[in-house]
Amino acid sequence: MTDARNSYRESLVRGATPVRLVILLYEQIIEDLRGAAKAVESNQVEKRTNALNHAILIIGHLENKLNHQAGQEVARNLQRFYDLSRRKLLDAQFQRSKQIIEEQISLYLDLRETWLRVEHDEKARLLATAPASTDDLAGSRNHTDWKV
Repeated sequence: MTDARNSYRESLVRGATPVRLVILLYEQIIEDLRGAAKAVESNQVEKRTNALNHAILIIGHLENKLNHQAGQEVARNLQRFYDLSRRKLLDAQFQRSKQIIEEQISLYLDLRETWLRVEHDEKARLLATAPASTDDLAGSRNHTDWKV
């Protein structure tokens, strides 16, 4: 099952846009946090720790990829969000707090939705500026032009 899951994830990443990659990373954080919340319920310390550590690792990766020159205010806001999120997850770890984890899940779901809208807008913009397809060009030609 793990091999199939990894293969699927690898196929999603290949050829993905930067925005899609961010969305996938948020989805992984959400999955990790949901696993941590379940581990808190069942008192599985190692599972909780591993899930929270993985989420924090991904947050660090996202933080390191922020482009402060291109997206100054957005990058600063995301930097602050990631810093606060990391601190909250460390608090959740030490306090064994499902509530803190669930609050973070909610925030990452909201953030993921924002990036999904960005992706949608980006696709719409690309479609609007795309050149005419070959079907459009073929339809404007006379079939006699295709003689060999």
